[in-house]
Amino acid sequence: MQNYIAPGDALTITAAADIASGDGVLFGSLFGVATGDIATGAEGVINVTGVYDLPKVANQAWTAGALIYWSAAACTNVASTNTLIGVAVLAVGGTAGETVGRVRLNGAGVAVAT
Repeated sequence: MQNYIAPGDALTITAAADIASGDGVLFGSLFGVATGDIATGAEGVINVTGVYDLPKVANQAWTAGALIYWSAAACTNVASTNTLIGVAVLAVGGTAGETVGRVRLNGAGVAVAT
């Protein structure tokens, strides 16, 4: 097949701001996780599929299979004006100290909340 380019699990982006390795990144209508540090204006790679431990809103319990959204700096199970990014793959408690959740990224373009 002559028109095949790549699997599409990882994409190269140009960073609008500094991004640290492992950070969640909303890039237009795609959400991914940075595979390395990316300086402002530099190109770097984000993975748009896979399972990742990501920061979550504290005091919020998740059930396995719950839809997960991005709220600018952390994951949440509240749709509201947030952007759907994937699904929780593990249940996690809702105490103030439980600030990481395991998420399977959906790998699809998302409708960015306004």
